Amino acid sequence: MRTLTLRIYLTVVAVLLLFAFGSGWLFQRQMQRERQLAESAVSERMGAWGDLLQRALPPAEAPVSEQAAALAEWSQRLRLPLALDDRAGVRIAASESFQRRQADGSGRLHAVPLDDGRTLWVSRLGAGARLRAMTGQGGGGGGPRGDGPVIRSLPPPLLPFMPPAWQGFGPVVLLVLLFVAVAAGAWPAVRHLTRRLQALKQGVEQFGAGQLHHRVEVSGRDEVAAVAASFNLAAERIENLVRSHQSLLANASHELRSPLARMKMAVQMLDGASPQQSQRLKHEIETNVAELDALVEEVLLASRLDAVQRVDKRDPVDLLALAAEEGSRVGAAVDGTSATVAGDERLLRRALRNLLENARRYGGDDITVNVSSGGNQATVQVCDRGPGVPEAQRERIFEAFYRLPGHAEQAGGVGLGLSLVKQIAERHGGSVRCTGRDGGGSCFELVFPRA
Repeated sequence: MRTLTLRIYLTVVAVLLLFAFGSGWLFQRQMQRERQLAESAVSERMGAWGDLLQRALPPAEAPVSEQAAALAEWSQRLRLPLALDDRAGVRIAASESFQRRQADGSGRLHAVPLDDGRTLWVSRLGAGARLRAMTGQGGGGGGPRGDGPVIRSLPPPLLPFMPPAWQGFGPVVLLVLLFVAVAAGAWPAVRHLTRRLQALKQGVEQFGAGQLHHRVEVSGRDEVAAVAASFNLAAERIENLVRSHQSLLANASHELRSPLARMKMAVQMLDGASPQQSQRLKHEIETNVAELDALVEEVLLASRLDAVQRVDKRDPVDLLALAAEEGSRVGAAVDGTSATVAGDERLLRRALRNLLENARRYGGDDITVNVSSGGNQATVQVCDRGPGVPEAQRERIFEAFYRLPGHAEQAGGVGLGLSLVKQIAERHGGSVRCTGRDGGGSCFELVFPRA
């Protein structure tokens, strides 16, 4: 999980780094372009000033004082720091602003060759001096004459806290600071996300280690929260399924002991038994084998029903016709109206048969079946005249392997019949309940959604 945290964080940082490099490259390219345009404009301007002064200055043969006066006049008029050298490179004259810039080292010299061999020098502000002029700092040529207009109306520098000499790197430094800030801020967000994934991972490991009751915390409304909620639902389903299978296995193993013990005793008695006793013992063995077969079949069916939420097979089934067929086997009186439901006919038949067998076993011969429909529901009611079920235990009788106190084991059944009825009803989207019958007995009511 730490690897995932690092991968996500490095991905964010890499994207930010790519953005910073891309922005820096575009900025550098734009600055280079602007610099080239500026240098081209300066060269053109210098050429124009050279042509102008070529015609305006006295000739090279004129007295030095005359050339110096003319140079000073044009320096004031053009507001440029100027100096003039003769053909041999000897300084003829220089304006006061030129001398000041030479003294403080803030100027950059540009030579403009004249046609008569003389050289005209123009001093331009350097990068540091221009920035000081922009911020209004320092003197160095900021007088009313000789330097051009003072650029105090320009906007302040990008990063005023930086030294003036570093202001040219302001955008680059700003990008670096932005990158560091976003990278530092991305770490808590990434760690918060992966911390929840780490908790989910630990929860899955605990659940896999056998702690079936363990659930993970669901926080937020994002995909991680949805995964956590899905895990909790799946864990609950698996826990219920495992608990059900454990209970089913434990109860089935207990119920298997009785018929197996009876069969073992009957087999041991066969050797010295008389013909009549042998016949009786064989019948006992066959009865126990049938009981074991029924128990295994019910356990397998209960296990299969535990593994599904709804039955896949959806055929139209007429409950009245089904009740008539099954009711004839136990001599039940069947009445009602036709009602069709969608489901597995074999399972629906098994549920109805279990109710009828249960009524015959405990309720005698007075068994009635009524089929009705109303709205979107179809109802099958199986009633008997048996001892009835106490109201406090009408829910428990649908638990697997539960039998009412006092019901002898010889009465038949192992307590899975009603549990299967409930499972079949629920897998068809229906329900089952037990109620008392007027005059004594019980009524079991199956309710299904109509097709």
